[in-house]
Amino acid sequence: MTYPVHMTTSPHVSAFFDEATNTISYIVSEPDGDHCAIIDSVMDIDYAAGRITFDSADALIAEIERRSLTLDWIIETHVHADHLSAAPYIQEKLGGKIGVGDKITVVQDAFGKVFNEGTDFQRDGSQFDALFKDGDTYQIGGMQGFAIATPGHTPACMVHVIGDACFVGDTLFMPDGGSARADFPGGDAGVLYDSIQKVLALPDEMRLFMCHDYGPNGRDIKWETTVAEEKAHNIHVGGGKSREEFIKFRNERDATLDMPKLIIPSLQVNMRAGELPVDKDGNEMLKVPLNQL
Repeated sequence: MTYPVHMTTSPHVSAFFDEATNTISYIVSEPDGDHCAIIDSVMDIDYAAGRITFDSADALIAEIERRSLTLDWIIETHVHADHLSAAPYIQEKLGGKIGVGDKITVVQDAFGKVFNEGTDFQRDGSQFDALFKDGDTYQIGGMQGFAIATPGHTPACMVHVIGDACFVGDTLFMPDGGSARADFPGGDAGVLYDSIQKVLALPDEMRLFMCHDYGPNGRDIKWETTVAEEKAHNIHVGGGKSREEFIKFRNERDATLDMPKLIIPSLQVNMRAGELPVDKDGNEMLKVPLNQL
């Protein structure tokens, strides 16, 4: 298989674990330069109190400022259903372009209806600075990355390959964690299996960085593995499991799962590229649709 960029560069990757949502955000920087990208930032929310804070984002900002880096990109691997993006807050502080997969329009259309957003809510992805198509390349200083469309968990999921580092979003978890659910609107277990095969077709030594880890069976939180490890040991797709086996398992498992605790605020915010929705008077306000999810 051929790829649009060389994968011999080894970028510096700094991971930031958010305990409240089990999300890992990343700063990815040039090995010999001063440009960087952020992958999957987190905006903090006390949902019961209806209060937004920015401690997690401030930690990313502080690290970038400490290292005197220039932020080129703020990348969302998909429209997350379990945490809120801090992209606009970070952009205001540091600049950079906010990017997401071009199938964000499919997600916006589906959830625009769920949240009864009306005609004021644009469903064309214009809230983002860049909409990545499958195979698109982009620059982080002198370092090039590229996007691989990996739908199945959501229609807009994308994996980002930057040198020898691959940021998989929710497409895969650590080998003992398996894979993401595929029962959200627009999700599909068979499509997810096909997307996972794209990741497993990358070079064996490719470093894979997870968006989430839940410490299965009480182990310490981890977020980095390799293609070879996933192919050999992933409990959902490793060891040559067939597409049919995966679909049966994934559908049966998904039927037992509860909705993520932050799905209602997360979808409203993340389909807007991290901006908070407002009411007719301009007050920041979230909706709670009943019997829609």
